[in-house]
Amino acid sequence: MNGAHDLGGAMGFGPVEPEPEDVRFHADWEPLVLALTLAAARPGGWSIDESRHARESLPPPVYLTLTYYEIWLAATEKLLVTHGLVGADELDAGRPLRPRADAPAALDADAAARVLATGAPTERDDTGPPRFAPGDRVRARVMHPRGHTRLPRYVRGRCGTVETHRGTHVLPDARAHGHGECPEPLYTVVFTGPELWGPDADPTTTVSVDAWESYLEPA
Repeated sequence: MNGAHDLGGAMGFGPVEPEPEDVRFHADWEPLVLALTLAAARPGGWSIDESRHARESLPPPVYLTLTYYEIWLAATEKLLVTHGLVGADELDAGRPLRPRADAPAALDADAAARVLATGAPTERDDTGPPRFAPGDRVRARVMHPRGHTRLPRYVRGRCGTVETHRGTHVLPDARAHGHGECPEPLYTVVFTGPELWGPDADPTTTVSVDAWESYLEPA
């Protein structure tokens, strides 16, 4: 969906101000939100795609006024309610109002470290030959899906060049909504600044986008 997060190329939000790579948090409560988000996924059973969609589908007036980890917390609360682990009235009350729902046992610290180190690989066996190869010219499809997508709005309808075929990966558009993995070939596609933003753009600018095969068509 075209959420408030999809701001690439939008004007009026000021310059991007990169921060040092070693700065992870800006307030003492933020590590707790990160830990809560990761820990809640085990009893909740949601995927990273569903979690990302929960953040990106927050109403724009909410999304655009929250800080980064406030967005994470709002999305985690939304998922907890959606999956029946917490009631909306319990969130309002700040305490349990009903017996705890059945859930898998919590991981201890060692097990949590092993799970996080293992990660959740998304690469799958090829389902057939890829449609595109490095060097091919492609056009990002124009689409306005109601659900989740990883295709940025600012590249839709624009032409780019396939730089790399990255194998076959789980399609986030499907898994975010519980529709299975639906693996597809994944490519890195390079777009020029003038192609995306017109002749006034810096001609040396390029933007690389990871795009699933169903996002693309021959140019």
